[in-house]
Amino acid sequence: MNKTLIAIGIVIAVIGVFWPWIVRLPVGRLPGDIIIDRPGLKVYIPVTTMIVISVVISVVFWILRK
Repeated sequence: MNKTLIAIGIVIAVIGVFWPWIVRLPVGRLPGDIIIDRPGLKVYIPVTTMIVISVVISVVFWILRK
C-alpha cells in the first residue's frame, strides 16, 4: 500500500508540473461533450471525454497486468 500511495503522489506531482501544457490538449472539448450555456446557467457534461479517458486507463492497466 505504501508504494501505491507514493506512486499516486508522484503522478499527481508530475501532472501539476506539466499542467500548463496539459490544459492546451483538446481533451474536455471533444465532439460529443454536452455544453448548455444559458444566462445564469452553465452545464458541462463531458461524455466523450469520459469514454476516451476510461479506455486509455483500461488499456494502461491491461498492459501493466501482463
